[in-house]
Amino acid sequence: MSLKEQLTTAMKEAMKAKQSERLGTLRMVISAIKNKEIDKKGELDDAAVIDVLSSFVKQRREAADVYRKNDRLDMAESEERELAIVQEFLPAQLDEAELKQLVDDVVAELGAESMKDMGRVMKVLTEQTKGRADGRLVSDLVRAKLN
Repeated sequence: MSLKEQLTTAMKEAMKAKQSERLGTLRMVISAIKNKEIDKKGELDDAAVIDVLSSFVKQRREAADVYRKNDRLDMAESEERELAIVQEFLPAQLDEAELKQLVDDVVAELGAESMKDMGRVMKVLTEQTKGRADGRLVSDLVRAKLN
């Protein structure tokens, strides 16, 4: 079953169970996928759907941070609940230890020595961690390794 079909099935289940927050979140995600399909003028494969989900997760994470900074805890918690719903459909997330090992491996493989090499390292790591890690965390780990 494709990722898009899984999302549609989950939306139908949320509808039957009258889970309004989950239903609303899944509808937003499916709508974003359909918009992307319209832009591309064709069906999206699972990798493209993961890209859409990843950007949705990033938006929710940033919005929650902004709400927390402005003492809007209720809104931040709502964003985090939406984030958790969407993360169910993403591949398993890498923990920090796994990411550090991956960064070490890529840096050694490419022979990267300074910040000048960060672009090359990030290009490889972005492909390897797509949908499985927060890009900001990966960038921070690479920056720490190359400094």
